[in-house]
Amino acid sequence: MLTGDKITEIFCITDEFCKKSDEEVKNLKKLPHDGIRRRNRYCEMSDSEIITVLMLYHLGVFKNFKHFYLHFICIHLRQEFPKALSYNRFIQLEPRVFMPVMFFFLYNTFLSC
Repeated sequence: MLTGDKITEIFCITDEFCKKSDEEVKNLKKLPHDGIRRRNRYCEMSDSEIITVLMLYHLGVFKNFKHFYLHFICIHLRQEFPKALSYNRFIQLEPRVFMPVMFFFLYNTFLSC
């Protein structure tokens, strides 16, 4: 069973990692810009919150992510995630955290060795 303390612990670990990785990305040289303006919509949920939701799904017993998100995150964990997005918007933003999640798992794998 996932307690509120465990959820907070997972969030704190992912948030620290996201802050460090954002600093590293800012220190990298800027990629050349093609001059085309792109839309950058603001998101209420942070990357670390999105990563936490994905990790909670994989730690849980749900077989269907949509059911997990709509009935567990949006209803039962409303206090932990007060700015939870709609399911469709969450799915749209999920690819945005793919690389940070892969680096997070890779980083923690090296630490455990």
